[in-house]
Amino acid sequence: MGDILLQQNVIILVVAGFLILLMQGLASFFGIYIYKKWDFSSTSAFQYTLEKKSYLIVLILFFSLIAKIILLPYFAFTIDSLSDVVHGAMCAAGVVGANEYGNFLLGLKIFIIFIVGIWLIVNKLDITAYDYPYIKTKLILAIVIFAFIFIEFVLEILYFTHISTDVPVQCCSVIFGVSGSSDPLPFGINTQTLLILFYSIYILVLIANIQKNPLFSFLSTILLFYFGYYAVTYFFGTYIYQLPTHICPFCMLQSDYYFVGYLIWGSLFLGSFFGIVNLALKLLIKQTIQKYFLYSTFFNTIFVIICTSYVVGYYLVNGVFL
Repeated sequence: MGDILLQQNVIILVVAGFLILLMQGLASFFGIYIYKKWDFSSTSAFQYTLEKKSYLIVLILFFSLIAKIILLPYFAFTIDSLSDVVHGAMCAAGVVGANEYGNFLLGLKIFIIFIVGIWLIVNKLDITAYDYPYIKTKLILAIVIFAFIFIEFVLEILYFTHISTDVPVQCCSVIFGVSGSSDPLPFGINTQTLLILFYSIYILVLIANIQKNPLFSFLSTILLFYFGYYAVTYFFGTYIYQLPTHICPFCMLQSDYYFVGYLIWGSLFLGSFFGIVNLALKLLIKQTIQKYFLYSTFFNTIFVIICTSYVVGYYLVNGVFL
């Protein structure tokens, strides 16, 4: 426990997380007051003062949430660096699975970033309009984000304080590889079916974005995110490692593989975000932004090209598939 909490990266992560939580808490507290008193149609001095306060609150929210986005890849870097001090861990996979909090914490962090991204878009639309039409919407959304960030911070403390440096953890080859589950793919499908689904769903995403249908784009994007994870972990990743028995979604984040994992997972995340955001905007503010369909297509295409290029490159060099 002590060894983990004294790691420099962990200290930076926890302190930064606490400062963000503090800023979010203060901004949310005053945001509730502004929400109750806001009346843009009023020309009173009180309303004018309220508008100046709301500007400050929104500015605090903006910078704290931008910092939150930056901390996600830093969290991945931190847990990967802990593999040097956690017995049995060869990468972030073993560290994440070191206790019962790790996987849930990672999933929650990704979910929070999705919501944060939505808030940033709503905020941009609000401040560029003359009458602040979405001020109440974004203040409520900020309170929801604060609640999730609070839960996340508690989980993060529990996670880091329950990582043992004495008890060995499972390495990625056991968790994901040949020593792990005998049927790791969802719904009992095989690798060939997984690849057919992967490329077919990618085509569905392209069609949905061309049609600019928020619901269709949302559903197809969720499917691509889900099957994309399995495709990278259990197929494309083996070509990155050039070893059919090396199955892991985390090792590709390391310098041995030129940190390509950040590009792969980052492009999938961005493609997924822009694929789902228009449905969220339609539900929240009755508006969609057409260019986000294009962004979804761009980032998802980058993701597919990178993954496919490793397979093609390996075949061109070696003349065989793994």
